[in-house]
Amino acid sequence: TIPGIGPQGAAMLLAEMPELGTMEGRQAASLAGLAPMANDSGMRMGRRTIRGGRGALRTALYMPALVASRHNHALRRVYQRLIAAGKPAKVALTALMRKLVVIANAMLRDGRDWVPNIV
Repeated sequence: TIPGIGPQGAAMLLAEMPELGTMEGRQAASLAGLAPMANDSGMRMGRRTIRGGRGALRTALYMPALVASRHNHALRRVYQRLIAAGKPAKVALTALMRKLVVIANAMLRDGRDWVPNIV
């Protein structure tokens, strides 16, 4: 019932992550390959990137995140806040992809429908 995730996106989420609803939010994001991984060495702080996890799920979540950034009022505010902070558009979309997985995990865990205040 999350605005932005249609029937195909929901089916992909459930098919690629049958564990959804049984873990913590950070674990779900990491399993999907949407957790930021540090690239640090000594005093150097590198750019955080996403990698690992389930690539097919990451690919399938791109379009729902794009739709949510335009039509889901709660997630649109998050997206606009990230853009206003100077984040590139794709980084902001990746953050929305992660947020979608975390929200879906929490909704399945608690057995609830979408509530706009959940973000």
